[in-house]
Amino acid sequence: MSTADTRAPAAPPAPATARGRPADRLDRAARPLAPFPDPGPRTGEQRARTERLLEAGRAQRTAFLDHHAEPLYDRLTADRTRRPRLDALVEDAASAVPGLVPTPAQLRADRAAPPGERLGYETDVGVLLRGLLRCPAAGGHLMDSMLRPTGRALGLLAEFRATGTVRLETTELERRAGVARITMCAGDRLNAEDEQQVDDMETAVDLALLDPGCEIGLIRGGEMTHPRYAGRRVFSAGINLKRLHAGEITLTGFLLRRELGYLRKLLLGLRTDEPSWRYPLTDMPWVAAVDGFAIGGGMQLLLAVDHVLAASDAYLSLPAAQEGIVPGAADFRLPAVTGPRLARQIILGGRRVRATDPEARALVDRVVDPADLDAAVERAVELLRNPAVTANRRMVNLALEPADGFRAYMAEFAVQQALRIHAADVLGKAGRFSARPPG
Repeated sequence: MSTADTRAPAAPPAPATARGRPADRLDRAARPLAPFPDPGPRTGEQRARTERLLEAGRAQRTAFLDHHAEPLYDRLTADRTRRPRLDALVEDAASAVPGLVPTPAQLRADRAAPPGERLGYETDVGVLLRGLLRCPAAGGHLMDSMLRPTGRALGLLAEFRATGTVRLETTELERRAGVARITMCAGDRLNAEDEQQVDDMETAVDLALLDPGCEIGLIRGGEMTHPRYAGRRVFSAGINLKRLHAGEITLTGFLLRRELGYLRKLLLGLRTDEPSWRYPLTDMPWVAAVDGFAIGGGMQLLLAVDHVLAASDAYLSLPAAQEGIVPGAADFRLPAVTGPRLARQIILGGRRVRATDPEARALVDRVVDPADLDAAVERAVELLRNPAVTANRRMVNLALEPADGFRAYMAEFAVQQALRIHAADVLGKAGRFSARPPG
């Protein structure tokens, strides 16, 4: 066990009031931050002692960030002239202020450890990001940075503009008649979401928004190879619980990235280097078509698009509370769509909403026979070609989702979700799912 296990954290740093440069005050305030214990097996008493030290250290770092989030963020971003994404920002923080957040090596070691030996270092990442997101200046800049196109998308842009198609590992993008058609095609796992799928989806959304030949976006699930649904289209089975149990669902690479990245880009658009005075983001209307089911993250995606169609035999659900986690930004968005009572039934009680249920009218714009869904999709796409749609969707989305309200939600989400993904009940449920035979 590391010698850090026996060191009690120093008292939370007091607000820096002494004269001097902000950088000097930041460094002085950070000196008492305790180092992190190394992951590894521990006896019952050793484990209890380590958890007490982690708890005290998290309170200490929260107090530090309450007073120093803005100068810290300015240091990490060179006075906001740089726009690092979440994973790079966390890595920079570990280097710039030792003891504030685990190092990349410590995070990798903790994720690779057996579930019972993990120390939950994602929680310490959440404490950092909550502190930054709580700060209006730092949090606003960070959220704005996450609306920028990814380097991967920029690298593929010339190919997509020339060919109109891009095939990624879990996602296909095709431009046809001005429509960016995104097909989720992880057919062996029912489009269950993992970090690869989030990366592929954000890349596809970026490419669609960057290409002037795309006027409208369409998202649909492809045909499955999974034996239970072979040859049938499925929208999404939600989070990949096997990957969660294996420590491969991370806060920065999945849980926060999908909310601040491609889902918010669907809602608001892209931030580019050449914003127009007419509107600062590059955006367009989006349609989603649900075959089979939209579970968990699949249903969350529907809350970020403009028009939803569903086959009459489809259903929607948010089983996150049963799985033990928080369903992304659905807790923020769903009550405005359905009203708080139905939202509680769906989120807290796991109520499944079938496309033909009366309650589905708040979630689905049109329900059609499965055989007619292809034709209905094309009609919906044409409906959104109206020139006034884009301007009005901007105003609706700005009214429904004020940036400061969303920022405050995501700040608390960063910690609450990090705590849940390492909770014993969640790992137990995910472990039982991982042990199931395929099919």
